Amino acid sequence: MILEAAVQEGDEVVLGPILQREGEILTRSIGGEVPLLPPSNFGVVDRGIYRSGFPSEENFPFLKALNVRSIVYLCPEPYPKVNAEFVRSQGIRLFQFGIEGSRESFVTVSNRTIMEALRVLLDIRNHPILIHCKRGKHRTGCLVGCFRKLQNWCLSSMHEEYIKFASPKIRPSDMRFIEMFDVSHMMDCVLGIIYRYHGFGHQAPRLVYQKA
Repeated sequence: MILEAAVQEGDEVVLGPILQREGEILTRSIGGEVPLLPPSNFGVVDRGIYRSGFPSEENFPFLKALNVRSIVYLCPEPYPKVNAEFVRSQGIRLFQFGIEGSRESFVTVSNRTIMEALRVLLDIRNHPILIHCKRGKHRTGCLVGCFRKLQNWCLSSMHEEYIKFASPKIRPSDMRFIEMFDVSHMMDCVLGIIYRYHGFGHQAPRLVYQKA
């Protein structure tokens, strides 16, 4: 897997590769290879959108290398102090949508909560963005599954992706939530229209926001 990281050289930002080798993420620098450790259950959702379990302090250099601009945090608990200090120091925007981590958590979650989180994902001014809960399995998997419905993925592919990240603790209630989630309101919102008009997927053109 090859991702892109921004490397600062003087006043210019140059994109460099992050390489995966034998389960470890590496990035090349002038001084050689510096190991960067991704959070548990890390994955690429789409260009500029990532998912994972809860980042620990040893994962901060990896998130910094990805130039993460925003984080969607799906747990109800306050963000830990060390994580909060990191996002503040990096100018990362934190969006919290508190969802309980119980087995039937998504039975009581309103569609509005998910739609608000999807609006954050669709606004590419928030990219690169990381979605995470505690283990990057169920809550994160449900949000990504609803995002896939906006991308018109077939149900079997959405379930396959959910199972890949949630195994071995698969929750049928989560899969039912993804199946029943109504994306019709999102398809008509401004961000949804922009996202569909400019395309989606790794090879699709995307809007680019220049820094002021």
